[in-house]
Amino acid sequence: MPNPTALNAARRAADLAALADGAPVDVVVIGGGITGTGIALDAASRGLRVVLAEKHDLAFGTSRWSSKLVHGGLRYLATGNVGIARRSAIERGILMTRNAPHLVHAMPQLVPLLPSMNRVSRALVRTGFLAGDALRILAGTPSSTLPRSRRVSAQRVVELAPTVARAGLDGGFLAYDGQLIDDARLVTAVARTAAQHGARILTYVAASQATDSSVRLTDQRTGQSFEVSAKTVINAAGVWAGDIDSALKLRPSRGTHLVFDASAFGNPTAALTIPIPGELNRFVFAMPEQLGRVYLGLTDEDAPGPIPDVPEPSSDEVSFLLDTVNTALGTALQATDVIGAYAGLRPLIDTGAGRTADVSRDHAVFESPSGVISVVGGKLTEYRYMAEDVLNRAISLRGLHAADCRTRNLPLIGAPANPGPAAGPGSAPASMVARYGAEAANVLASATCERPTEPVAEGVDVTRAEFEYAVTHEGALDVDDILDRRTRIGLVARDRERVVEVAQEFLARVG
Repeated sequence: MPNPTALNAARRAADLAALADGAPVDVVVIGGGITGTGIALDAASRGLRVVLAEKHDLAFGTSRWSSKLVHGGLRYLATGNVGIARRSAIERGILMTRNAPHLVHAMPQLVPLLPSMNRVSRALVRTGFLAGDALRILAGTPSSTLPRSRRVSAQRVVELAPTVARAGLDGGFLAYDGQLIDDARLVTAVARTAAQHGARILTYVAASQATDSSVRLTDQRTGQSFEVSAKTVINAAGVWAGDIDSALKLRPSRGTHLVFDASAFGNPTAALTIPIPGELNRFVFAMPEQLGRVYLGLTDEDAPGPIPDVPEPSSDEVSFLLDTVNTALGTALQATDVIGAYAGLRPLIDTGAGRTADVSRDHAVFESPSGVISVVGGKLTEYRYMAEDVLNRAISLRGLHAADCRTRNLPLIGAPANPGPAAGPGSAPASMVARYGAEAANVLASATCERPTEPVAEGVDVTRAEFEYAVTHEGALDVDDILDRRTRIGLVARDRERVVEVAQEFLARVG
């Protein structure tokens, strides 16, 4: 029996053929980011017949450009938005303890106490961290999952973040939040778990002419086009939602990150957290990441005009991030230390005025004149809650017969409670376990390639078996899918160049 979680070209072709022949559908979801895949999983796990159509690849848009954080809502508490703060803390706890404990772990956040930080600022940060502890307790997340915040010594600060400025260092505040091994991997896991429950996950399939009960699907690879009838159509296209429903008014804001070799920060083990001068509740983070990298972010800039497929960081944002992080470092980083960069667009609801940094991160559900149900706004951390909300609305509006929501306690593929097909004995490298969790052994067991445990390039801790798995089980259809979304090798151009031919080899083997 085929693996029900496996996404690949053969399954995609079979699903497209079945739909073209009139297979019955309850829900069509437009958009393959975290919100769309979350809706597909919720719907499929309630027993509905689901099709997800994504015009590019899974996690092609905003969902791969985040800070890789599962926020506990502290920032929203500081702005008085208690509802979002509480929900964020609850959803973070669900991800860390039930849905995806293999993909989300506690990340230490370190605020160094330097002379530039006055007494009022210190008091605000400490109060905020204590409020974060209270949110964690309120959400029912144990301290064994997310430790309590505390003050640490200057020596401990230097151990956690070796390049921090030493002059006048008066210790630091240490708190914890949730960190994803990778946001695109979360999207892939959600999509595959939806497939496990029977959803048809179709990448490189564009949706158009959507109404309350039909949508035209076009295979971007062959040009084949046909209409699908459904009981409801849900638009979860993120910053592109207006392409499906022109009545939607969004105000995208750009968030930029810079990529460094971890050695540029002394191979830190905590996220160096630096208050932005003149801001009460905004910080710049230098976060240790997989593949021996540190990501430095985040900006919040208006991004008017046409929506690009791949946003580009501005030179001003690069300068802002470097200038801010250098206020806390002993030796300043230069632009030449940057080995990569990325930017994403937040699909914020247009409220008409103010800075994008102050626009609510809440989500909203709309029914358009055409009958399409759209969900816009929101945060990655709350994707499960958003999916439940929009699907409950769709079930009510369309009179669908569906079970109650199950996703609060539903483990994603790779979680200890959902390891996938039994792989038999064998151990996987720690880096593979970090990316695949309980499924890691199956990555190796299902490999048919030569030298499956060999790195795809010297110094890159991604194996040949992982490239094969991306194609055979994770729906990767081209080189960019493998390098930019199933792995994050592509963020650094010099690494990308070294592995392109290896990716092409695996696509050719399957094709």
